[in-house]
Amino acid sequence: MPYIPLFILKSFLRRVKKRGDVSNPQRARRGFEKLIGKWNKPLSGFTYTHEIADGVEGEWIFPQGCDKTKVLLYFHGGGYFVGSYVTHRALVSQIAKNAGIAAFSINYRLAPEHPYPAAIEDCAKVYQWLLRDKNFKPSQISFGGDSAGGGCVVGTLTYLRDNGVDLPKCAIALSPWLDHTFSGHSFPSRDEVDPMLIADGFPTVRDYYMQGADPKAPYASPIFYSLKGLPPVMVQVGDHELLLSDSTRFEEKAKADGVTVQLEVYPDMFHVFNAFWRIVPKAREANKKLGDFLKLQLTAV
Repeated sequence: MPYIPLFILKSFLRRVKKRGDVSNPQRARRGFEKLIGKWNKPLSGFTYTHEIADGVEGEWIFPQGCDKTKVLLYFHGGGYFVGSYVTHRALVSQIAKNAGIAAFSINYRLAPEHPYPAAIEDCAKVYQWLLRDKNFKPSQISFGGDSAGGGCVVGTLTYLRDNGVDLPKCAIALSPWLDHTFSGHSFPSRDEVDPMLIADGFPTVRDYYMQGADPKAPYASPIFYSLKGLPPVMVQVGDHELLLSDSTRFEEKAKADGVTVQLEVYPDMFHVFNAFWRIVPKAREANKKLGDFLKLQLTAV
């Protein structure tokens, strides 16, 4: 695979960051799809099929020779207002391949047209569809997501728990956004070293989603809420990102609540670096670890 030195990649990302504009969510959404979508065309060695899951669009990803009786239900990132299963297709494909399982990546409703808790409701609805209509058992399912999608992972787990629904076997979260109050130590102290995320833009993006709701609402900022009863979770995060402390505080809170958590902090890495697996060896290493975690959890009795 090609290799690009990390400092060159970060320099490119910083140039993109300087041009970042979240003032028009629909325009930002179109731009994100155009920029990222070209790197996420269907890959060889995989089968992709579209399906509507109880009104929510999704894409099945089947790595060649995978175990179709186990599935990674994936929630894409994008600040709750941009992104789709298309923009995250390559990343989800690699994780599923490493795990040797199928994946179902969904398009939950986006803000500001659909504010909190629409995304959580859609994620929960698709999970229950897998159980009811596709005959999966909770022990055959893992949640996964990055950034806002990582927030969906934890928020949906707590939402399902509160509503008496059996939880999936495990979950993975990549650079999750778990605090809509921005109270962590890394925000905004990591702004200078973070080559991707814009600290000044976060309040606007948060408001698109929350629209006056309490930023400490339990399914939006679950680190302020009980995490008891959640399944094992693997979290990966870069040391050079604004949301670092969301992950470190989640580990502390989850362990205090009796949850098994495996946190990996990658030095010099940035927000959802896993998506750059084609050119960053550390991303391929991290994605392999995600696959190993899923294999172990989904085969455990």
